[in-house]
Amino acid sequence: MPEIVTAAMLVIGDEILSGRTKDKNIGHLADIMTAIGIDLKEVRIVPDEEDEIVAAVNAVRARYTYVFTTGGIGPTHDDITADSIAKAFGVPCEYDAKAYALLEASYAGRGIEFTEARKRMARMPRGADHIDNPVSVAPGFRFGNVHVMAGVPSIFQAMLDNVVPTLKAGTKMLSATVHCPFGEGLIGGPLAEIQKAHPDTIIGSYPKYGDGKFWTELVVRARSEEALEAARKDVEAMVAGFVKAD
Repeated sequence: MPEIVTAAMLVIGDEILSGRTKDKNIGHLADIMTAIGIDLKEVRIVPDEEDEIVAAVNAVRARYTYVFTTGGIGPTHDDITADSIAKAFGVPCEYDAKAYALLEASYAGRGIEFTEARKRMARMPRGADHIDNPVSVAPGFRFGNVHVMAGVPSIFQAMLDNVVPTLKAGTKMLSATVHCPFGEGLIGGPLAEIQKAHPDTIIGSYPKYGDGKFWTELVVRARSEEALEAARKDVEAMVAGFVKAD
């Protein structure tokens, strides 16, 4: 049987919900997860509120193989992700000695004061493992199946590069695209029947419009070549039947 590995993403921050910051991390994570055979099943955007973060973390970590969070691990008062993750797992949030030393040396080397605010970036749940940050030193962390990373896209991507080799990859999803010159209203019923006949596949229907005409891109996805081909042939036969009748 194909191995199915799943993931969820929590995007943390009032600035995302208010529209002040436009998220650039969801698409990147989705691309990487798809490439290594992990199904990103859910994305939630939550505010900088401890109870909301705790509830969301506990909900998704119990449901999916991996959880990835972005945002809320900076130096300001509203960066409360580390505290919230610690509370979700029922452990103290405290200064991590290795992270503290890394940050202290980094700021000293640049001649910058290691302020109390900057020290906050060394706090994480007791027992957490580091996620290295090659861009700005301050590490993310992993606790259980939850990976906590920065919200700045360049830092998030660099951290994720370090996380990917540690993940258990699943069986990659194969796909095939079938062009359909008709709109969804015509093909919806027959397409649903094909999906029922091929439960090991996922058939997506994506409406398009151009040159004054509607058409549909049909994408068949499966984890085995046999299942993919069987469903693709049925979809192509359906489209050919409508073309002939047109």
